[in-house]
Amino acid sequence: MKIGFIGLGNMGGPMAANLAAEGHDVIGFDMADVSIQGVTMAASGAEAATGADVVITMLPNGQILRAVADQVIPAMTAGAALVDCSTVDVDSARAVAEKCTAAGLLFVDAPVSGGIGGASAGTLTFMAGGSTDAFAAAKPLFDIMGQKAVHCGEAGAGQAAKICNNMILGVTMIATCEAFALADKLGLDRQKMFDVVSTSSGYSWTMNAYCPAPGVGPQSPSDNGYQPGFAAELMLKDLRLSQQAAQSADADTPMGELAQALYAQFVENEDGTGMDFSAMLPRFEKRSRG
Repeated sequence: MKIGFIGLGNMGGPMAANLAAEGHDVIGFDMADVSIQGVTMAASGAEAATGADVVITMLPNGQILRAVADQVIPAMTAGAALVDCSTVDVDSARAVAEKCTAAGLLFVDAPVSGGIGGASAGTLTFMAGGSTDAFAAAKPLFDIMGQKAVHCGEAGAGQAAKICNNMILGVTMIATCEAFALADKLGLDRQKMFDVVSTSSGYSWTMNAYCPAPGVGPQSPSDNGYQPGFAAELMLKDLRLSQQAAQSADADTPMGELAQALYAQFVENEDGTGMDFSAMLPRFEKRSRG
């Protein structure tokens, strides 16, 4: 298959390399001067998209996605598929889907879960929105780049699933960090706290699989000085997307709104930039109730 791949950063680079390693003809483009094993670099996004069976994008935000789509859609052949793996706002995903439909193209919005490690290992999870035909066109590539792909519904449904999931993740991590900070001040040993909660009604992924307390539970970023597995600023981005979607859909999400405010404070006014999103725990440790 001939694949155009636009956006070859920390996530897109290894994803493109995995496709090339499986024998696909991958033509890449990125604004930065990058070199990806097995990928032939083009001079523009339009050049990478010309003649491609599938064009994959991995971009920072919805505004950039819309701009790139305007460049590549005219260069694509009718019947080809545009697969956007970025995490962007639902409205942008749906707007690009409409442009693809008008041009006779298939479109899938397929944000991912699994981080840089998952991109390198080919173990990402894809949350996909689009028609049945569009999903079928992208599925063989999802199977190379990831371990699971869920067809969530029509265009925009992939983004909706991602931001709803990550709103839960952000809220739950804050609650987990608050609880550890409270346990400390109550004199409760962290290991004992973990032993109880991880097997009781308070268990969660943030407690059981990604514990924010160093030396407790399975290995996690807290055991590596909170170097990011999932950076706090990326969590803030996703929480902002969740609240943008909530406003657009007239949904009441007070916990999501508060989580966004706390991560904004942490990232923009404290020392959260460049830290894992679980570094909320040392933040709460240092704070008093006042």
